[in-house]
Parts: sequence; C-alpha cells; structure tokens
Amino acid sequence: MHVIERGTGTPLVLLHGFGVDHRLLLPLDPVIEAAGAWRRLYVDLPGHGQSPAGDVASTEDVVAAVEAEILDRVGGEPFAILGNSFGALVARRIAHDHRDRVVGLAAIAGVFVAEHDRRTVPDPVVLVEDPSVVAGLGDDGEEYAELAVVQTPENARAFSEHARPGTAAADEDAMERIAQRYALDAVPEEASPEPFAAPTLIVTARQDHVVGYADAWARVEHYPRATYAMLDAAGHNVHLDRPSLTSALVKDWLERVVLARSRTARSSPNSLPFRAVWPCSSPFMSETIDG
Repeated sequence: MHVIERGTGTPLVLLHGFGVDHRLLLPLDPVIEAAGAWRRLYVDLPGHGQSPAGDVASTEDVVAAVEAEILDRVGGEPFAILGNSFGALVARRIAHDHRDRVVGLAAIAGVFVAEHDRRTVPDPVVLVEDPSVVAGLGDDGEEYAELAVVQTPENARAFSEHARPGTAAADEDAMERIAQRYALDAVPEEASPEPFAAPTLIVTARQDHVVGYADAWARVEHYPRATYAMLDAAGHNVHLDRPSLTSALVKDWLERVVLARSRTARSSPNSLPFRAVWPCSSPFMSETIDG
C-alpha cells in the first residue's frame, strides 16, 4: 500500500475519501507538523492514488487492508486516526475495533450513514458563484462546481492541487466494486456501543449536500470527549473551503490527545503493552516516502 510518511513521534494515520487520494489531506500537514511529535502516515486506500486495488471489493476489505498496513508500520504502538468522508467511515470502524490503542479520532466531513438515500442532507447551494473561476479550470470546471460552495480563485487552486489529481488517478473498476458493498457489516457506534472516550473531533459543513451534518450530530452522545463543529460557507471539501478554521480545530484536537495521553501515563505507569490481534501481512504494496 502506498503511504507517505512525514515526521516522527506518535503515529497519526490519515485516510482520504472515496475516489481521491492522500493529497486531499496534505493541506492539514502544516498544522500537524507545527503541533510537534507526530509521525504522519498519509495512506492511499486500495484502488486510490498509487495503491493497487488487488482483490478489494467492499468497505470491509478496505478496513482489513488498512488495519494490516497499520500493524505493519506501527506495530503495537498507540496511534491516532483521522478520516475524511469515506475515510472517516473506515477510521471510525478501526477506532472502535481497536479502541484500546487508538488515542484520538477525527472525522472531517465524515460518512456516518453509508446509504445515500438514507442520509439527511441539505439541498445543494452555491453561496458565492463566479463563472470565471469555473471556466478557468477548463475541463475540470464541472467537477469543481459539483462541490464548490464558495467559488474563488484560492479555492479553485486548492481543488486543482489537492483534489483533482486523486480523482484522475482513481481505479474506476475498483470504485464500482466497493460502491456495491459500501456499507460496513455493522455501524461502529452500534457494534461497539460503549461511549468512545478518547479525544475526538467531528467537523461537518452546513452546506455539505453529500453527507450532510445531521447524521454525524446524531451520534454526539456516543463521543463524550468530542468537539463538534458545523462550519458555514463550506461544503463536502470543508477543509479546503474553510482551511484556517479547520486547521485550528485539528490543532486543538491534537493538543487534547497529547494532554489525555500524559494524564493516562501518570495514572497508569505500569500499564501492560498492547497485544496485536490483527492479520500480520498485507496483500498490498508498501512504500514509504520521507519528506
């Protein structure tokens, strides 16, 4: 599996959404780097970016592949996990299945209801429309306009740099296979109903007509250590639409994770090490790029 690694410290696994790749989350890297002591692992999910699909044919298969890759790269270390859109669906599953070693969970415009026709979403809206911005993207303008709530040159550049390369690289056949079995076997919060107590961040967007915001907020009582935020003037690419505010929320989340870990260490100095129970091999290519 293709993974970009940056920095040292506590592992932080970052999972992108459906049909894009790790580059969509790189705008968050400066704030994570500034937070210090985080080993960032930007994953290309199977069939995305430079990760071959192999025989992956469902979201359950994606979860298994990511779990195997995490075990291979971080062993028994505690880690935090951040997911965007479809990646948040995968991240929530991993966080609940392995909550004894997941020290923090973040969901950015996350999928909380897999079935599209069951999601509670607002109607599509464009708050700031600029035909010249859309036209300036040429053949990519239509794709940009599908999600752009505020059309500006800066927002269009972010799309061109971080979103469009991933959509161009996606394995369409693999996307179709996964889409046919997009739902997990069980909703993480229902399969593991004990409240998830690690520091959590849930960022939603008021104008997100893809996954909405209401379904995420319906789970608020499950996350007693969660900061919930619904950002105005933002759509499904909320971290591109509102970069400064999203970065501030991620910074706060990382600080809370560090604080919680330090308190746990002081209260449990003789805690036992984690015993890995995941599969010990991955069928996917592994690549590490430092920088």
